[in-house]
Amino acid sequence: MTQACEYRFTISAFTPDTLPMSRLAAYMGDLARLFGHAERVHFAGLEAGSTCVVQRVDPEAAPEVERRLLAVAENKAPQDAATAFKALNQRLADDRATGSLCEGGGAEVIRFPGCDQALPLRFGPFNQPGVLDGVLIRVGGQDETVPVHLQDGDTTHICNATRDMAKRLAAHLYGDTLRVQGNGRWERDANGQWEMKRFNITEFEQLDEAPLSEIVGRLRSVKGSGWQDIDEPSAELRRLRGHEETP
Repeated sequence: MTQACEYRFTISAFTPDTLPMSRLAAYMGDLARLFGHAERVHFAGLEAGSTCVVQRVDPEAAPEVERRLLAVAENKAPQDAATAFKALNQRLADDRATGSLCEGGGAEVIRFPGCDQALPLRFGPFNQPGVLDGVLIRVGGQDETVPVHLQDGDTTHICNATRDMAKRLAAHLYGDTLRVQGNGRWERDANGQWEMKRFNITEFEQLDEAPLSEIVGRLRSVKGSGWQDIDEPSAELRRLRGHEETP
């Protein structure tokens, strides 16, 4: 029968006397997500020296937990475990610490480089023409440069426009989706995420939100367009947009 096993997570920057309780709770939350099997993994205490958080895994869950941790070490983990590893590693980096997860016999299972890891490169900021889509939900302001808000799903693009452009845009407030063109300022952070720092609208158009069947019907009504001979218009539109599937 499989026996219960223990794992020790060591944080180099603290001792049990110097680690704030709220910070310990944050680490333990990430560890719980790393291990999974929340009902079968238990906090077994703190050990002296560098802070060492001890976890005990119930016998019936031990094999699955071991496989999960090895998958993390080999960069083959499920998404939730990989996310927990990144959160722990970032927390260690923020605390100017490194970490290590070892099994009961002392063998290291996962190393957390924390503050020792090389930081990803940052890019920008730089200026580049761009295009944004969204529904106009706000336009107005007292300055010569007018703030314009476009909602695209859960994202709100905060842009700028001249007063003349703002007047033209205002007629479409809460209307159909707009496509705006302009010049943006972009930056990629150390986590690889691109962020728009500024976007100045220079032109826009109202997008046709008619259903695909209606649009295709219009195209087929144009003599000599060739759309009459296309059996799968949606596939043809994907090809024209540069999304042709690889055979």
